[in-house]
Amino acid sequence: MGGVGKVDESSTRTGRSEMVSWGRLMLASSVVLLAGCTTTTSGAAPTAGAATTTSTATACAARVETGSLPDWADAGFSGDARAPHVFGAKGDIVAVLFAHPLRQVRTDGSNNKILWVARAATTSPDPTAPATLEITARLDGTDTRVIREVPGGPGPSIVDLPEAGCWRLDLRWSGHTDTMDLVYAP
Repeated sequence: MGGVGKVDESSTRTGRSEMVSWGRLMLASSVVLLAGCTTTTSGAAPTAGAATTTSTATACAARVETGSLPDWADAGFSGDARAPHVFGAKGDIVAVLFAHPLRQVRTDGSNNKILWVARAATTSPDPTAPATLEITARLDGTDTRVIREVPGGPGPSIVDLPEAGCWRLDLRWSGHTDTMDLVYAP
């Protein structure tokens, strides 16, 4: 039979070894990702003024994307606009992160600049709708809750939050709502 050759056993063993190593690497990466996205509580007593933590640990759903911005969110950018960004759960708003990672404390003189871009279809033509993006942020696993506002609705902002961790944001603007999670590093 022409074209059928003998299988080189050493290359087959090497290929299997590479696949096993690759599988171990993928498993280890998955464990690290899960550990990094899960909040835990400590047994230490809260300090004065600190929020009490709940006993349940939940996964942070913050998903920072680095690919191209969607067409509806790239106005003002040139070329293939790429920036770290997070979509709202409904996909009606995107947070473009000019400071990534976001930090609770920034010692380098930079700030937590976020450009909020809403789909044009979510902008209300109603002149009585409040012209403010209201952000209610809750630190995952705690009772800590803060409110931030972006005057004029979705647009450029600096959003500082009081503690590091995963923050669940409820967003309201022009009669619309969406949610997202953002992680602030220490």
